[in-house]
Amino acid sequence: MKQSIIDVTYVAQLARLKLTADETARFQSQLNQVLAYVEELRKLNVDGIEPTAHAAPQTNVFRSDHEQSSLPVEQALHNAPRKQNDLFMVPKVVE
Repeated sequence: MKQSIIDVTYVAQLARLKLTADETARFQSQLNQVLAYVEELRKLNVDGIEPTAHAAPQTNVFRSDHEQSSLPVEQALHNAPRKQNDLFMVPKVVE
């Protein structure tokens, strides 16, 4: 398969990053090395190998989910810096 060419300058512009010429060259070289390694991996024969999300088996480590009563409103709001009508008051973050 043909090796992909990714323009580091264009990607940096999309990410709103300002890169120097030296950084752009260094990142392009590193990206080319990563893409070359991916090409090597594509050459491997993986017929009969089942895809996995993890290298080792994972089990659910969460506690059992069961209904329980919540904190009383007074206790939940006890340390709130600002409160009104049994609600937390927070600064506006969207204009």
